[in-house]
Amino acid sequence: MNKVLTNYAIYPYEAEKKEIPLAPLYKGDTSHEIIGANEQDAFFFRTIEEAGIHLNRSQIEAVRHVDGPCLTLAGAGTGKTTVLVCRAGYLMSVKKIHPRNILLVTFTKKAAEEMKQRISVLPGAEGGYGVHASTFHALFLYLLRSRHYTQEIIGNERYKQILLKQIQREMSIYDPYDAETLLAQLSHYKLNKMNVKDLPQKSKSEKEIREILLKYEEWKRMNHKLDFDDILTESYELLMNNPNLLKSLQHRFQYVMVDEFQDTNLVQYELIKLIAAHENLFVVGDDDQTIYTFNGARNEFILDFDQEFPTAQVVTLKENYRSDAYIIGLGNEVIGRNTHRRDKELIATKVEGLKPLYSRPSTADEEAVWVTEEIVRLIGEGYSYGDVTILHRTMSSGRAVFEQLLLKEIPFHPYNQKDSLFYENWTVKPVVDYLRLSIVPRNFSAMESILPTMFIRKERGMAHILEEDRKVRKKYPLIHLTTLSGLKPFQVKNLKDRMKFLKDIQEDSPEAAIKRIRREFYHKYIDAQESHVVTEQKELIKEMLDELEGSAKRFDTISSFISFIDEMKAKYEEIYLNQNKRKDTNSVSLMTIHRSKGLEFPVVFLIGAIEGNLPHSSALNADKLEDKVLNSPNQKEKYASALEEERRLAYVAITRAKEKLFISSPAYYQGDTRKCSRFIADIFREKAPKEEQAPSVKEVKGPTTTITAWICTSDSCIAWQKNDGKEDNGKKSCPLCSSSMELGEKEIAI
Repeated sequence: MNKVLTNYAIYPYEAEKKEIPLAPLYKGDTSHEIIGANEQDAFFFRTIEEAGIHLNRSQIEAVRHVDGPCLTLAGAGTGKTTVLVCRAGYLMSVKKIHPRNILLVTFTKKAAEEMKQRISVLPGAEGGYGVHASTFHALFLYLLRSRHYTQEIIGNERYKQILLKQIQREMSIYDPYDAETLLAQLSHYKLNKMNVKDLPQKSKSEKEIREILLKYEEWKRMNHKLDFDDILTESYELLMNNPNLLKSLQHRFQYVMVDEFQDTNLVQYELIKLIAAHENLFVVGDDDQTIYTFNGARNEFILDFDQEFPTAQVVTLKENYRSDAYIIGLGNEVIGRNTHRRDKELIATKVEGLKPLYSRPSTADEEAVWVTEEIVRLIGEGYSYGDVTILHRTMSSGRAVFEQLLLKEIPFHPYNQKDSLFYENWTVKPVVDYLRLSIVPRNFSAMESILPTMFIRKERGMAHILEEDRKVRKKYPLIHLTTLSGLKPFQVKNLKDRMKFLKDIQEDSPEAAIKRIRREFYHKYIDAQESHVVTEQKELIKEMLDELEGSAKRFDTISSFISFIDEMKAKYEEIYLNQNKRKDTNSVSLMTIHRSKGLEFPVVFLIGAIEGNLPHSSALNADKLEDKVLNSPNQKEKYASALEEERRLAYVAITRAKEKLFISSPAYYQGDTRKCSRFIADIFREKAPKEEQAPSVKEVKGPTTTITAWICTSDSCIAWQKNDGKEDNGKKSCPLCSSSMELGEKEIAI
């Protein structure tokens, strides 16, 4: 395809109303006007102003908070890092807190180092390097090492996967369970404070999985090893069983700050509560950016923070310094349709700027051509490749644009390097290798790949084929397997049927051949693998194979399709090797939406904004999927919760853009016609369809009592705070919407 058949517009396709969302503009003062010269801490704000830091009213409120719990709701691009850094400086400069008594915990080493460096250069905070700024894992590994835990840490995911495969070989499991899935299941259990021994064991599959994971845990114990999850769980057990050690930590870290609080899992949350028992706990996060629940992140820690800590101050940062008013306006409209959230609306600090642009290409491949041609045009306007990111929901939805970037020789960096080439994915590769064998029957590498689909172990099967072929060379070496000892009658029949099948599809189109492979045996093989049928795995496998069909549809012959795949593989390996040789290359970023959180780019392309992809089919079918890890809510709540997380993903994607935002919704995708994503389309409808929603976060259940509370006077706001008696002038501003609050009565759960 050489010509783009689509264009873009300021409204999505078939928009019913033409109102473009626009965020209100911030017209407030900064610390220069807010902090008077006669105030005791004025010197601190004057010094940071000289360093170019001018805080708004909400940021000042957060920075000035000293004692007691505080939740700072930091919307996208609202300067949360600046607040954390300045609050640490405020504690040291104004309140004379020793740096070693301040703990700042975040989720990445890079973020921890950046904050430590920024604290150290604040005026009056020269001792900032004494602040203990680290990741959760670094902090608690330090704790374990101080108590003579000498185990080696297994940090290599690939190494752990090899261990699990080895354990399965020892258990004589001929077709192993997916190691990555097993590790995710183990992690989910441990980070939710559950014992691995309590894993379900109703079916044969469940019993085997439980035994595999227990053997893995025993192997670590016997070989003096810990993995990253163990660092947290062992630390929790250590502190629970050692009150003197816990007291010393509480005494050392008198002021605790936690960044990205929405990403906290249960064990991390419990550890932080133990250390911050004095309740000088300052957490920063955004419930609207909770997109890692599959990794244990718990949205309710933010939503229920002021119930866990009734005296907590809640500060909302709403002023966005990243994006223009149109991008923020769209983000507000998208996320505002979630109900299980804290009510807040971002305000723009930049003027209107450029309106988001929407595209409705015919297919994902046409979408990819359009994206790459737009990138070339942007480069002509003066943008660099490094200014651009392309965001996709899943690996399969990034396949087409990945190929076009390679073909157009546009420098790019794929952030999901594991199985980055779509055709090498474990689900797709056996199907591709059947195609390879249909045109080259002596392709031994492809032969090895397909053996498990006939329920034959790779190592034993290939050893027999190679040994027999050395004796008698055959055009179809698979025939040697019919003499393999111990084969069951059904396996011999499968072999003969497959060899006939390979001959039959030689003249088929690649799309037709793939359909036959799936229909005649591949789906039956997948269904027989109990390791691949838990939760949404079936749906993801179908999605990958649908995408393979969509890719093959462009080619008339199997040989042309295989040649294209080999070309893609060669180009990718060349680019990947070159990227490894030189760092900080000027290249387009290609990543999933999950990977993009915390990043920002001048130009963002959000591709695949369609029903079944964003929101993903796994969310739309959440009420039908079996959850074998944790006890799930009822089906209606499960669906609503999954849909809200997908909407948060869309919100995160939109708010990565600083200047230009392109949103694309292919009309035909993976064999089906697709509607534009409801997250976008509903904004431009006269009346959006009603969706099943999760229960309100403020819903009261069970026994209740009535308390005196400050209640927001705004009809559109549900905020309230327990009356702590500190408001001696009888006035209080709402922490969520800034409206006035008045004293009243509130019914709460006991």
